[in-house]
Amino acid sequence: MSVIVPAYGVAHLLGEALTSLQRQSFTEWECIVIDDGAPDDVAGAVAPFLVDPRIRFLATANHGVSSARNTAIAASTAPLVALLDGDDLFRPGYLAAVVPILENEPDVRLVTCNALIFGAVARLRTCVERPQPMHGTLAQVLDRSFNVYIGTTFRRADFDAIGGFDTRMAQSEDFDLWVRLMMIGGTARYIDTVLGEYRVRPGSASANAGRMLLGNIRTYEKARAALPAGAPEIPLLDRLLADSRAALDFEHAIDCIVDGDTRRGLAALHRARSQVGGITWQLSFMLWQLFPALARPMLRWRRRAHSRGAAGSAVYPSFLESEG
Repeated sequence: MSVIVPAYGVAHLLGEALTSLQRQSFTEWECIVIDDGAPDDVAGAVAPFLVDPRIRFLATANHGVSSARNTAIAASTAPLVALLDGDDLFRPGYLAAVVPILENEPDVRLVTCNALIFGAVARLRTCVERPQPMHGTLAQVLDRSFNVYIGTTFRRADFDAIGGFDTRMAQSEDFDLWVRLMMIGGTARYIDTVLGEYRVRPGSASANAGRMLLGNIRTYEKARAALPAGAPEIPLLDRLLADSRAALDFEHAIDCIVDGDTRRGLAALHRARSQVGGITWQLSFMLWQLFPALARPMLRWRRRAHSRGAAGSAVYPSFLESEG
């Protein structure tokens, strides 16, 4: 088992990630930590862990997380690959749970699990909060009714067969990888247990909804172009593309208002209002018709309130900190 740990900008948290790896009940692993031109001292943070012969360190110029992961995986030697970001954690049973599935179920393309979202969050929650099938199809991965957590494991041979992470993807590069792995054929496997922890850091920038939607659209476009004519997923992809483009129009309208062009932004927002429902939005649209100047401060507040690590969020410790 090879565990890949990109560590850009998280040197102060890397020790927790590596400690969580050393606590695994499954001990036959190698770890490759990669610093792709980080602004902080990743080398210094990883140095105390290099006494463990299973842990190696690579440093490259900065080419983005996809390139960093590709480089580290190319340097790995094991037939299975697990992804662990440098600010996240595996719980002690993670590797022991995922390895036997990939060893014994040849039609499984990836194994994922549930994970706790902790750190600067309004409340502790898990990545999967509604029932999810144990086996997922390509269609379910595409429409996200089967959630794939970033701390996922797959076969090195499958990763090589699809060409690794697409370094042209500026966003949603992980989603794009899951989709292309599933297009090989077979299923995605879900373990309904919290085996990972995903950290939200205080002061994290808001995940830009527009960029996320652009990444999703590019993933859908690539999948549609690669599928054979008549593939059963094509109608779904057409619907997902239409929905994502409409949602992107809605986000662009909000951007327009936040940037100060209230009149044009409100007109665009009204055209795209089918993207939202509920009494709060209905009342907001009515209010903005009477007092359009209120739209900008209200939408700016909404963006701040929904940002990751927003001010006022509690800071929940990891399981390592709680045990300490």
